[in-house]
Amino acid sequence: MPKTIETQYGQVSVADEVIATSAGYAAMECEGLAAMASRRQVVDRLTEVFGRDNPGRGVEVRFADGSLHVDLYIVVNYGVNIYETAQTIRQKVHYLLSDTVGVDPTTINIFVQGVKF
Repeated sequence: MPKTIETQYGQVSVADEVIATSAGYAAMECEGLAAMASRRQVVDRLTEVFGRDNPGRGVEVRFADGSLHVDLYIVVNYGVNIYETAQTIRQKVHYLLSDTVGVDPTTINIFVQGVKF
């Protein structure tokens, strides 16, 4: 379900995939992040087999009661402060979605799925 933004000139609809891709790119720029964890293993595996990039991997976007909720599933590098890494990712994703895409997420949940050694 796309997020619709009303302007004085009309509507702008932003697809869930755009929000997921933007959030994924923002998260991948953060230090301490090893990878995004797959939530849709079959789809993500097929994407890899065909050689396509999947920046929305590990990102789920939900709209509930008019609010935007973003869930990120991550793998962190061994030895990093997990809390600080998660906070950095949360801040970067929030800034990018608010400033660049024009949507303000109500919640950004981060689920650490593993540690890469």
